[in-house]
Amino acid sequence: MSELMIEVDNLSKRFGDHVVLKDISLKVGKGSVVAMIGPSGSGKSTLLRCINLLTIPDGGKIRVGARTMSFQGGQASKMREKDLASYRATTGMVFQHFNLFPHMTVVQNVMEGPISVKKVPKPEARALAMELLTRVGLADKADTYPDKLSGGQKQRVAIARALALRPDVMLFDEATSALDPELVGEVLSVMRALAEDGMTMILVTHEIAFAREVADQVIFMRDGVVVEAGPAEQVIDHPTQAATRAFLSRFIEARVGR
Repeated sequence: MSELMIEVDNLSKRFGDHVVLKDISLKVGKGSVVAMIGPSGSGKSTLLRCINLLTIPDGGKIRVGARTMSFQGGQASKMREKDLASYRATTGMVFQHFNLFPHMTVVQNVMEGPISVKKVPKPEARALAMELLTRVGLADKADTYPDKLSGGQKQRVAIARALALRPDVMLFDEATSALDPELVGEVLSVMRALAEDGMTMILVTHEIAFAREVADQVIFMRDGVVVEAGPAEQVIDHPTQAATRAFLSRFIEARVGR
């Protein structure tokens, strides 16, 4: 594996009596793409939120780049909001729902992070925003408000907004699942280009064919544990665990039945 960009060591999380993550460990090399698959409720999204500290783990450690966070005794919950924002800026996250600011234009949405988090001057932030909007194919929508955009366009703006903080890694939490089928391809195209450019990425996805094509490693989760992990082709085409085979067979049958 190349230089490690992300290390997760024995991460655990519970909500009340419900254990969501059970001693999860994983390593992601710099420039690698890891796809997490599995049934709903398996802990995939919670793991992403823990890596970004939107959800504070109950135990274990996370390292992203040069930053290591330990979660014994709720230490991370005592961090100042300024420090949390600085950490989260290193891990860009794109959600299932776009969460764009409706009162801001597209370019203002992308500018907001650099201005508010990194104190970048407005002219510099606008130039960066336009560069990123060009990258996701939306420069012509810079002065448009989100309610005039399609779902696919909104998600591409959300990707540009996450990239505007120049994160070390990108986390995608089912970024295409809220989109109409005909709009999925345009978002996957942007994600594919990021992978080709060497961005370190973890993505939770139900787009199995996309995961097989783009990911270096696929992780199958169920009930808060990693059941199987390995090269994408091996896990998807030749899974060794019965639970993985059952999930993939049901998934493929559901797709074929549409």
